[in-house]
Amino acid sequence: MSDDRRLRTTFDEAAVSYQSARPDYPGQLYADLLDVTHLKPADHLLEVGCGPGKATLPLARAGFAITAVELGPALAEQARHNLAGFADVEVVTASFEEWPGPADGTRFGLVYAATAWSWVDPAVKYARAAELLRPGGHLAVWNAVHGFPAGYDPFFEQIQEVYVELGEDKPGDQWPPPPPEAAPDLAGEFEESGHFEPVAVRRYVWGRRYTADEYIALLDTFSGHIAMGPVKRDRLYGEIRRRLAVRPDGRLTRHWSSVLTVGRRR
Repeated sequence: MSDDRRLRTTFDEAAVSYQSARPDYPGQLYADLLDVTHLKPADHLLEVGCGPGKATLPLARAGFAITAVELGPALAEQARHNLAGFADVEVVTASFEEWPGPADGTRFGLVYAATAWSWVDPAVKYARAAELLRPGGHLAVWNAVHGFPAGYDPFFEQIQEVYVELGEDKPGDQWPPPPPEAAPDLAGEFEESGHFEPVAVRRYVWGRRYTADEYIALLDTFSGHIAMGPVKRDRLYGEIRRRLAVRPDGRLTRHWSSVLTVGRRR
C-alpha cells in the first residue's frame, strides 16, 4: 500500500465532525445519476466507503435499499446513527477489498463511491465491483475536491505560501490546479479495467462561504491535515485565523468541484 493509501484510515479520527464539516454533493448529481442508470427504488445499491453517510442519505431518502461498506469503525457507527430511520439501509464495517459480499448472493444494480474510490486497492477494485453487480449494472464514482474556477478567492494563493514554508506542499503539482472544466474523469480507467463501458461523465462546481472556525473544522476532516504534526497544524491554523481576521466579514469562499463518472458492467 502506498503512503497515500495508508492515510485512508485517518478519516476515522474525524468521524464525529465529518458529516457537518463536509459539503453536501449537488442535488443535480443525484438527478443525473438516476437519469443515466435508470435505477428505480426497488433496486439494491452498494456504497463503497460511506463515511458517516454523506452520500447515503440522499439515496436512502429516494427509497433505495442500500448496503454501505465502511472501513472505519467510528465512521460506520456514525453512519448507523445518521441512517437509523431507514430500515432498508445496512452499514457493514469492513474494507471493500475484503468484504465477502451478501450471504444470500444478492447482486446490486449500482455500486457507487463518493470521495472514496481513490482509497481502494487499484489492483482489485474494478473486478470486485463487477463481481458484485448484476448483468448490466452500473458503477458510479464521484469526488469533491477544491475547485479553482475563474475568479477564485485569492486567499488560497496567499495561504499556499504557508504550506510551502511548512513543507506541506506537493512539489511538482500545478498551482493553481487546473480549472474545474479541465478536471480529469475516470472514463479511461473504467475502459482500461476491461470490466466497464463508460456511459457518462458530468461535472459540477459550487461555492461555500466559511468562517475561520468553519474552514478549520473542514480541514480537520482531510487526511493530510489529520496526519500533520501539531506544531505545523497550529502554525497553519493560526495564519488562517490571522489572515481572515483582517477581512471585513472574516470569511473566505472555497469552491468545490465534482466529477461523476458512470460505467456499465460489460
